[in-house]
Amino acid sequence: MKIGMIGGGAIAQFLLQTDVNVQSVLVRDLDKYQFLKEQYEVELYSEVEKFLKSNIDLVVEAANIEAVKEYLPKVITKKDAIIISIGAFSDEAFLKEMEKKAKTYHKNIYLPSGAIGGIDLLENAHALNGVDEVKITTRKPAETLIDENITKEKVVFSGSAKEAINQFPKNINVSIVLSLAGLGVDETKVNIIADPHITKNEHTIEIKGTFGTSTITVTNEPMKENPKTSYLAALSVLGTIKRLANPIKIG
Repeated sequence: MKIGMIGGGAIAQFLLQTDVNVQSVLVRDLDKYQFLKEQYEVELYSEVEKFLKSNIDLVVEAANIEAVKEYLPKVITKKDAIIISIGAFSDEAFLKEMEKKAKTYHKNIYLPSGAIGGIDLLENAHALNGVDEVKITTRKPAETLIDENITKEKVVFSGSAKEAINQFPKNINVSIVLSLAGLGVDETKVNIIADPHITKNEHTIEIKGTFGTSTITVTNEPMKENPKTSYLAALSVLGTIKRLANPIKIG
């Protein structure tokens, strides 16, 4: 499977260092990312039309929400796509538009679980609309969320996933993948806590329904290349690519 990447940041560079076959990279600034071409022997593009005509089977977005909204409507008419910046789908009109395009052009949009776990459990539990409550509590080092100096933990947000992604677009993508797997962005509950005493991100997902209850906590190691990105988020993209290539599908 030949991969085309959108974005040249930490996750893109992580994938370039693995055994997946990245052929092409779409970036806005060709000069800035010239080192990728030299180091990894990939072709760089700044125009999406030329990028999509390159020798690729699958597009992996590793940029930001704005890039998803700009490029995915064109990408999904030509290629399957893996989307990392899942916060783009908090916009329900955009989500419906992409679903319609994917069906029209017989393409697939894959959404990795990112820095959390339990997505398969939630999807299974909700197969007969049997989930009553989904809540995620995200605890992050205080300096990554607020400028204020605090000495004890502070709740900086409590509300719906839709409200959370609007206020913290770079910090709470995980709530959107939970929403899409379960009750939606309006009914998925989110708490965000700034904690001055921790150095790693922590996510606790609570699910209640006819199946029973589940509580899953994940404490994430940061990527060395970019401490603002969880290592598990990068691994979830790699895992998704490998599952697509594997003829035996688990889960």
